[in-house]
Amino acid sequence: MTIVEQGGGAPQAAPDLIKETTTQSFMKDVIEESKRQPVLIDFWAEWCGPCRQLTPILEKAVRNAKGRVKLVKMNIDQHPAIPGQMGIQSIPAVIAFVNGQPADGFMGAVPESQVNAFIDKITKGMPAPGEPNIAEILQEAEAVLAEGDAAGAAQIYAEVLAHDSTNIPALAGLAKCYVTSGAVEQAKQTLAMVPESKRNDATVKAVQAAIDLAEQAQSVGPVAELEQKVAANPLDHQARFDLATALNAQGKRAEATEQLLAIVKRDRKWNDDGARKQLVQFFEAWGGADEATVDGRKRLSTILFS
Repeated sequence: MTIVEQGGGAPQAAPDLIKETTTQSFMKDVIEESKRQPVLIDFWAEWCGPCRQLTPILEKAVRNAKGRVKLVKMNIDQHPAIPGQMGIQSIPAVIAFVNGQPADGFMGAVPESQVNAFIDKITKGMPAPGEPNIAEILQEAEAVLAEGDAAGAAQIYAEVLAHDSTNIPALAGLAKCYVTSGAVEQAKQTLAMVPESKRNDATVKAVQAAIDLAEQAQSVGPVAELEQKVAANPLDHQARFDLATALNAQGKRAEATEQLLAIVKRDRKWNDDGARKQLVQFFEAWGGADEATVDGRKRLSTILFS
């Protein structure tokens, strides 16, 4: 095998993330290990000057990746079999192994920016070991909130925001917790932290709808009084509309839906189609998968298209 010097680095001791390998340990250090996270194999030699240029760059990039990738070095003079089998013709040569297979690579003493971009490419979407899995934590928070524990869910969302203060689902989730517990002003302040460019995000729009409905509910009066008004005059659509808003604020979604559907049945055009529009806002605030949303949409469609 003819080796042409191009660039790379001589080995330096680095625990855990960086190590040297041999022909005998290559299978364990590279193939098997790459089934857990990507592994970079750096083929180098003592006489290779460019290798010494690449080494500190590789090591720094691997350490900065915080466990998402490991670096394994192989001296081709001491262990020529593996690079020979892989057809390595010049050094330094860096090959990335993922899931037990070579996935990508580069040759030569490339700049730090290129090494970082290479690592980002092969580790895209992979959380570093020990780092929180944000997606799973957000799912946990949603489940806790769905069970009615707004305070517990708020604590989980706050933990996510401590790790990433710009996480949109966490900001929206925390705002939703505040709305659920009646702290509308805190909900508005939290949602105000969402950048303008993200205001059309579905989770953000849902919480904004919930905030708007909560503010409406603050001005309509007690449920008992509204129920008395509707009982005294079933055609008092405004009282029924206000009752639906108040019921929704209490979490009584089915009952709130019932009141608005009653208006749609009696007078679709009332208040510029106000009952249907309010119901749609309910659906947006509750979420498309919510049982009350699914049932309400079916019933609304039946009325509108019958």
